[in-house]
Amino acid sequence: MPQRDAYETDWIVEVNESLKCMPTDERQYWKKRSIYRVPTSVTDLNRKAFQPQSVSFGPYHHGKSHLRTMEDHKCRAFLQFLRRSGKPLDPFLESLREVARDLEESYDTLGPEWKEGGREGAGDRFLKLMIIDGCFMLEILRAATQEVDDYEPDDPIFHTRGMLYIMPYIWPDMLMLENQLPMLVLDRLVAVESDGKEDDEYINRLILNYCSPVKHTARIGKCLHVLDVVRKSLLLYEKPKPDKVGCEGFLLVRSATELIEHGIRLKKSKTKSLTDISFAGGVLSLPEVVVEEATESMFLNLITFERFHVRTGNEVTSYIYFMDYIIDNVCDVTLLHNLGIVLNVLGDDKETTELFHLMAKYTTIEPDNSLIAVCNEVNEYCNKPWNKWRANLIQTYFRSPWALLSLIAAIFLFALATIQTVYTVLSYKT
Repeated sequence: MPQRDAYETDWIVEVNESLKCMPTDERQYWKKRSIYRVPTSVTDLNRKAFQPQSVSFGPYHHGKSHLRTMEDHKCRAFLQFLRRSGKPLDPFLESLREVARDLEESYDTLGPEWKEGGREGAGDRFLKLMIIDGCFMLEILRAATQEVDDYEPDDPIFHTRGMLYIMPYIWPDMLMLENQLPMLVLDRLVAVESDGKEDDEYINRLILNYCSPVKHTARIGKCLHVLDVVRKSLLLYEKPKPDKVGCEGFLLVRSATELIEHGIRLKKSKTKSLTDISFAGGVLSLPEVVVEEATESMFLNLITFERFHVRTGNEVTSYIYFMDYIIDNVCDVTLLHNLGIVLNVLGDDKETTELFHLMAKYTTIEPDNSLIAVCNEVNEYCNKPWNKWRANLIQTYFRSPWALLSLIAAIFLFALATIQTVYTVLSYKT
């Protein structure tokens, strides 16, 4: 029997140890993950959309050089949070320690420097990161929604100047998949601070009121992190499921301008839910979407979250996939903007067109998605001869006042000629 070298022996020991550590129920193992590393194949679409530019939350980007300036502000916010709560650090730390393993397992890939079973003291380092970043996030949310105002007037982050110049950059960072904190951290901190008086929706309302000036009252339910809260808020609409769905014809969906040419009217849906897309009586209803600086980053991270966290569904992905067909060129964006469906804050229709094409890259749609049924209904309507004829008539004779006047004149002359012919025939008979 050949002798094993030291490298082979070490590898055998490593494999045997790994076998001992393998979870007996892999379903539970994967179920706990909710914060994922984004692969290069995805980040290559737009690196800035996935890499925080001003502040890190959690372990993945902690300590990066361009984010270190915010660490001192985190410590200030942490101390201010403790002072306002009137409680020492111990109860907060102990509350998080109770769920430390759950917090660790929320992360897809966590280095040994953060794991309790890894390097000595790693567990305490991880808890310290969770509590400081968690307090900072809560202070940001509260300051942005004017729930707290006990910072000095010249505070560079939490007062007027910070609201104008810093906060707009923090919000996109809070929506990045790699930059999430488990919602359990915020829940535990608030529970200790308020002695359990705040309900489950308190943090959800803080998050939604930060990203929108409109006060939110709808109940979102339990969420995994900030990105999950935003995703669920975009889908708040119970859409009835169609009797049947099928893939046939989905790829034949026409652009907005082509739909108009085929006699279909477009209008804004009654809600802003991305799932509120319907077709009835020749009218295609689409939800309003605001396109601004943070839109690309937000949607790319939502799409990536749906891709890796399979239990969420793929409603956001399907919406972007669908809109990529509706928006084929600049004319489509202009049309949708005039109808109030695409509120283009960017101001450049070409840029918005390219944005939807970029976001839709590498997206797909599930076979049983309800949008397929909507698209099939639209295509059936477009393919009916009467609808085609009526659309051609409208496009040919009613697109401009001159074409309409020419049609009226032709009808008038035809009527005169008919009357003259009838009069001549009657005169001949008499």
